[in-house]
Amino acid sequence: MEIVADILKITIPALLVMLTAWILLRNMIKNDQDKRRQEILLQNSRTVTPIRLQAYERIILFLERISLESLIVRVSNADMSAGQLHSAMLGAIRSEFEHNLSQQIYMSPQAWEVVRNARSNMIKIINSEVEKMPANSSGMALSKQLLERIMELEKEPTRAAIDYLKGEISRMI
Repeated sequence: MEIVADILKITIPALLVMLTAWILLRNMIKNDQDKRRQEILLQNSRTVTPIRLQAYERIILFLERISLESLIVRVSNADMSAGQLHSAMLGAIRSEFEHNLSQQIYMSPQAWEVVRNARSNMIKIINSEVEKMPANSSGMALSKQLLERIMELEKEPTRAAIDYLKGEISRMI
């Protein structure tokens, strides 16, 4: 019986020391892993945030470029017919959109949907005003009609989208 008591006197403290060492090492390793995970997340945010901001910047530039005032100034010619101006405007919007299509990767799905809706609404406005014009109208008459239509709106679709994106950027920063 004395041998069993001696063995217990040796093994119980050894087991307690081993259990304590195991718990301490496990906690140290877990803390180290958590610290490394946080460092990786911080490094990723340092890398991704500037890219995301650049994507938002490009999309805001896209929206500015497809606003009616900017579009008319950029694509209209004095000798264009309404049909030619219509085609040129839709082509410019399509080209700009395709050029910036990859930016959606860095944007929230809601923000990208707002951008797509702004583009669609601009196209609808242009198409609806062209349909109201006589067949042989000049590009200048269409330009005037489009600008009058935008003045009637409370907020141009591109301006509303820009405001939404600015709000999202401010929440991101």
